Amino acid sequence: MNILLLGSGGRESAFAWKITQSPKCEKLFIAPGNAGTPKYGTNVDIKTTNFEGLKAFSLNNGIDLVLVGPEEPLVKGIHDFFLADEQLKHIPVVGPQAEGAQLEGSKDFSKAFMQRHHIPAADSQTFTRETLQDGLEYLETAGLPIVLKADGLAAGKGVLICTTLQEAQYELTEMLENAKFGDASAKVVIEQFLEGIELSVFVMTDGKNYKILPEAKDYKRIGEADTGLNTGGMGSVSPVPFADKVFLKKVEERVIIPTVEGLRKENIPYKGFIFIGLMNCNGEPFVIEYNCRMGDPETESVMPRIASDFVDLLIGVAEGNLDTKTLEISDKVAATVMIVSGGYPGEYLKNKVITGTENIRDSIVFHAGTSFDGDEVINTGGRVLAVTTLQENLFDALQQATADASRIYFDGMYFRRDIGFDLL
Repeated sequence: MNILLLGSGGRESAFAWKITQSPKCEKLFIAPGNAGTPKYGTNVDIKTTNFEGLKAFSLNNGIDLVLVGPEEPLVKGIHDFFLADEQLKHIPVVGPQAEGAQLEGSKDFSKAFMQRHHIPAADSQTFTRETLQDGLEYLETAGLPIVLKADGLAAGKGVLICTTLQEAQYELTEMLENAKFGDASAKVVIEQFLEGIELSVFVMTDGKNYKILPEAKDYKRIGEADTGLNTGGMGSVSPVPFADKVFLKKVEERVIIPTVEGLRKENIPYKGFIFIGLMNCNGEPFVIEYNCRMGDPETESVMPRIASDFVDLLIGVAEGNLDTKTLEISDKVAATVMIVSGGYPGEYLKNKVITGTENIRDSIVFHAGTSFDGDEVINTGGRVLAVTTLQENLFDALQQATADASRIYFDGMYFRRDIGFDLL
C-alpha cells in the first residue's frame, strides 16, 4: 500500500524507519520530511496544514493510508477534512478527528473529560480574562508551587510552574490580560503541583479496542542533572524501570480503560494514538496531560522496541479491528540522545553543516531539524538529530547512544551526557 506520513521531526523519522520494514508498505511519502527521511521514502514539499495540497497529492499518488505525526493538523481537522470530501473519504487517516484532538488542543476540555470519567489527575480550575480577579483570589488559597497551563496549543511552552504567590499572580495576569501565549492563553488552567516521577504511556486505539505500546521517560531540561530551561525533549529511555507490572496495571485500569470508554460513551470518534503524560506519585498514577499523537523524542525509543509489523497495527486502527492484530514488544532497552543546536531552547545557530553520521556504529540516527543545502546536510531546527540504540540493558544502551552522539559534529552542537543516568 502507498502511505502518506505527515510531519518533519524525529518522531516522523522513527515512524518512517519502522513503516518501511513492513512488507505491506509499497511506497512511503513524507510531507514535508527532513534531510534524513529520503532514506526511507520520498519527501513531498507540502505543509501538514495545507489540506488542499495534501488532497491533490493523495489523489494523484494513489495514497491508501495517511498517518499524521504532529498535533497541529489534527487539532485543525485534517481527519475531518478527509471524511467530508467525497474523493478522499475512502482513504483512512490514523489520528483523531478534531473533537478527539481536543484532548490535547484544550487543557480545559481534557481536565473536564478526566473529571467526568473519574480519571486521577491534579485538582484544577479554569479562568478567562473576564474571571481574572477570581483567578487571582483562587491563587491566594492554592498551595505552592502551583502550575499554570495555557488552554490551547503553545508549541510546548504554555506550562509554567510558579513557586511564589507573586510570581503566579503576575504570570496569570500576563497570560490572560497580555496574551503571553497568544490565543492559546485566552483560558488558563490553574493546577495543583504533583510530586513524583514522570513517564509517558502510549496507546493505539481504533475507538473500541486498544493496544498499549512500550512506555518511555523523556528528559525536558536543557542541562545535565535536569537543570536549566525546559525544551521539547533532550532524550528518552524505554522501558522505564520504575513502571513495573503492578504500576502499569493501575494505569490500564484507572486511566487507559476509562479514557477509551469515555470517548466511546461521549460518541467522540477516535482512531489513532493517545499519549498519556503521567506522574508516578508513590506508586499511584496521576494524569498530567493527554496528547493526541505520539511523543518526541519518546517515539524514537518506542519504535525500535516494537517487534511486530507496525503497518499491520495501523491498518487495525483504520479498519476498526485492532483486537485481531499482534503487538510484540522487545525485552531490550532503547535509549535516545537528542543533539541540539547551540543556543537552544533560546535563539539558536542554524545552517551549520553536519558531519560524522556515517561513523555511527551501533545506533540509528533519526533526523529532526535538518535540511539540505545542495549535497550537504545542515541544521535548521533547535532539536537536530536523535541518536537511538537498542541494547540488552540500560547501562549499555546509555553508553552506546552517548558514544555514538559524540561521533557526530556540527558547529555549536550540544547534547546531554546523563540521559537515563537517574534510572541506573
